Amino acid sequence: MKAAYLDAVGAPDVLRYGDLPTPDPKAGEIRIRVAAAALNPIDTYIRAGIVKMQLPLPFVTGSDVAGTVEAVGLGVKRFKVGDRVWGSNQGLLGRQGTCAEFVCVSEDFFYPIPTGVSDDDAAAVALVGITAHLGLFQRAKLQAGETVFVNGGTGGVGSMVVQMAKAVGAKAIATVGSDEKAKLCTSWGADCVLNYKTDDIPARIKEFTQGHGVNVWYETQREPDFFKMIDLMARRGRMIVMAGRQAQPTFPVGPFYVKDLALHGFAMFNAPPDEQRVCGDDINRWLIAKKLHAPIGKTFKFAEAAAAHQFLEENTLQKAGTLTGKIVLHP
Repeated sequence: MKAAYLDAVGAPDVLRYGDLPTPDPKAGEIRIRVAAAALNPIDTYIRAGIVKMQLPLPFVTGSDVAGTVEAVGLGVKRFKVGDRVWGSNQGLLGRQGTCAEFVCVSEDFFYPIPTGVSDDDAAAVALVGITAHLGLFQRAKLQAGETVFVNGGTGGVGSMVVQMAKAVGAKAIATVGSDEKAKLCTSWGADCVLNYKTDDIPARIKEFTQGHGVNVWYETQREPDFFKMIDLMARRGRMIVMAGRQAQPTFPVGPFYVKDLALHGFAMFNAPPDEQRVCGDDINRWLIAKKLHAPIGKTFKFAEAAAAHQFLEENTLQKAGTLTGKIVLHP
């Protein structure tokens, strides 16, 4: 089979495209003929060696995937040959990634693709959707009527936060960097869209919440400003952090505890399959109801994986601003 893989970590050009043996499913695994894979920042960090993980070499890049079950291993109960499936959590913790014509994966991390949902959309929603769901509902316990704030309302996770908040009857405040992105965010139902380049963000948040503050602050930036966040939180608000591995910001303990606030940090890939399945079930329900959509900003072929990684790094690390939405790769 053809695959995008590496033999050693490094810059994007360590990724190669060529032939690898087609894997056979082990007990509890399904083999998927891949239709689409989505690229996430974690994939670039693993490729670069920034995030240290056990890598079975040659290592196939990619976390997200959608496709069709082609074979099943012993004991598989949830899927059969011919089923369309989507999932994430691959290319992590010693597991091979998804940018290959075929992948063998544990059925526990996978979900059926609803009728009418494309392979591209299913792959694009995977990691970012599960990440947003874990933060909003498992950790922050978001309730209808509450107000959520998220930086980067058209980014991978941010777009999911906005749409999931609206799906459960919450209010959503989001920041964007352009009028075009503001229109996109508004189309998903965001109640207050702020341009971080021109708007006075704290003043606008206080105005929108009528001084009561934000109930859930979903921080996607690598260097959180806790002084600003805590000042804008409602009493008993919850803050989520899920980025910035090297960040060590100053934390204002006093203002934090006198507001009865809570701070939650998590990494999506630490969540066991049963917790992730709750996310997958809700995501499918919202996909069917057309309450959830992952914007796709650019597509590449697996043979262009190095260029895809370079393009994503330009936008995540160098802030090029040339990507709105997810990157999807095809065989």
